[in-house]
Amino acid sequence: MISSRQRNKQTRKMIGWTLRYAVLGVVLIFFAFPVFWIVSTSLKTPEEYTHSPPIYIPAQPHFDNYSRALGKGGEGGKALRDSLVIGISATLLTLLLGVPAAYSMARYDTGGRNFSFWILSQRMMPPVAAVLPIFILYRNVKLLDTHLGLILLYTVFALPLCIWMMRSYLQEVSVEMEESARMEGASQWQVWRYITLPLVAPGLSATMIFVFIFAWTEFLFSLVLTRSSVLTLPVLVSRFFGTQSYEWGVASAVAVIATLPVVILSLFVQRHFVRGMTLGAVKS
Repeated sequence: MISSRQRNKQTRKMIGWTLRYAVLGVVLIFFAFPVFWIVSTSLKTPEEYTHSPPIYIPAQPHFDNYSRALGKGGEGGKALRDSLVIGISATLLTLLLGVPAAYSMARYDTGGRNFSFWILSQRMMPPVAAVLPIFILYRNVKLLDTHLGLILLYTVFALPLCIWMMRSYLQEVSVEMEESARMEGASQWQVWRYITLPLVAPGLSATMIFVFIFAWTEFLFSLVLTRSSVLTLPVLVSRFFGTQSYEWGVASAVAVIATLPVVILSLFVQRHFVRGMTLGAVKS
């Protein structure tokens, strides 16, 4: 026989789990609905996405918007290629420069504690305050409307975040482990390659995704510093909204295409990313 106390305990437990899943369901709907709406709109006809009241699910989904997004004067395919080149290059260059700098600060306290806060403070500068001086500088050094110009600029703006995050992850690695490896005859490169790097792989994955998302979604600099030779996906999306009409279907199709690389990258490094987000990324 189940006592009254046990029955009440089970009831409270069931109510707690029900409320927990109800809250999670509401949160999931809240965050998933914009994604659903963009995907749904990308499959609608102009009559459907301008209909009032709104049509949530298209009667006959079609992919004409994707054909127009990727085939409009070749701009869609070009924007996807340019964004991939710029995003991947800026991410790799940022990690190549930021990780050694973070290792130096974590192991040898380069610059002291205040230096790390100074690096982080560079991310606090609003980009709109720097866009005009950078435009004049790029015009003088012939970097306007070039892949290299955006790659270098995104690297400069992403470096503080990369250094700050990786410094915290590297501080979690035991110094004694590295010293033991050196005593066994391992070189500095071998210590980094076989001990430190595997241990900070989760943090490296998390940092890589944040840097890539910044370079992939940046709009202001790519709008001001490019003309016709270089075109990124955020700038392409803005071109579907004019003074006379709004091509919501094509813009949604471009948005879906722009989201896929981030989703694919996140799935590839999901195991490391989830663990990396729980490590010391906010440790000072």
